[in-house]
Amino acid sequence: MNNPQHMTDDEFLAAFEARTIDALPHRDHIKVAYLYLRQHPLQEAIVKVRTGLQALAVAWNAPVDDLERGYHETMTEAWVRLVYLTLSDGGIAGSADAFCERHPKLMQKTCLQSFYSPERLKTWKAKREFVEPDLAPLSSCKMGDGYMIISRITLACN
Repeated sequence: MNNPQHMTDDEFLAAFEARTIDALPHRDHIKVAYLYLRQHPLQEAIVKVRTGLQALAVAWNAPVDDLERGYHETMTEAWVRLVYLTLSDGGIAGSADAFCERHPKLMQKTCLQSFYSPERLKTWKAKREFVEPDLAPLSSCKMGDGYMIISRITLACN
């Protein structure tokens, strides 16, 4: 298996696609989204991230009957959309790691709580298909200077 910390962006994405990495922490999910968004339009990047994560879930025997673990469609698409909006607003970085360093709030999993209530996100429907957020629309979000700006309201990610 490969260690993503010692790979170039191309090596990392190739290892992700080949399913030769043994872990994919949140930061690496963001890196995958960033790298696909650098190469593809939003909808195509969502499909590529989804396909890759689902393939990893199968390779790792991730549970499909556990609401708390395994692949989650709404979380996947929401994060890709947040990376897309951040990339659109903040521009590209020299590498996926540089992008992550530039946008530390994207590294906080709790950011989705600004958009989704637990009642909305922790459902079988949300796990299996994308559901729109119930607290604030993703389309009005921008990440900047450590804050999520939603319309004219600024929310700090906890």
